[in-house]
Amino acid sequence: MLFDRKKYLWLTFALLLLTLAYVLMSGPDSHQPDKFDEHIFSFRRITLAPLIIIGTYLSLILLILKQPKKRCSEEKRK
Repeated sequence: MLFDRKKYLWLTFALLLLTLAYVLMSGPDSHQPDKFDEHIFSFRRITLAPLIIIGTYLSLILLILKQPKKRCSEEKRK
């Protein structure tokens, strides 16, 4: 097995968080295409969602690179 159960749970949580961030970034559609909508430049779309995405990708990299703790029985064998 590549990862243990705990890492798979963290991976699932991170993927759900990424999905949420991309949904926050997309937002609702424009009701009147010929008029300018100022909601495209909202805090949620410009700041919050990209910060969540960057933080989640960084945590995924750290999660993948983290070495598992060695068990006592494995240390005694060496």
